[in-house]
Amino acid sequence: MKRIDAGPRMSEATIHNDTVYCAGQVPETKGADIGTQTREVLEAIDALLAQAGSDKTRILQAQVVLADIADFAGMNAEWDRWVVPGQGPARATIEGRLADPGWRIEIIVTAALG
Repeated sequence: MKRIDAGPRMSEATIHNDTVYCAGQVPETKGADIGTQTREVLEAIDALLAQAGSDKTRILQAQVVLADIADFAGMNAEWDRWVVPGQGPARATIEGRLADPGWRIEIIVTAALG
């Protein structure tokens, strides 16, 4: 097992066998619109997967948490620009309270290596 960016409470990702389990990724810009925040989270996912030796075409599952389900269409607009056609993972989207009120979105992914 390998941990990426391990801290005292959590790791940004854990690799076990041929699978990368990523921690929830959140936006940098608190209070920004859903489009901006979604792009920031997707960029963070790209960077984390690259660090682990994977990429978005190898994502097995994505869990999207929106602070307000009314942002669903705006999030999907950015997601659809980002995901590679025909390579979309299994995905669930739910509404839930996030740890910081300035965050509108958090995304958790699990991906295959190599």
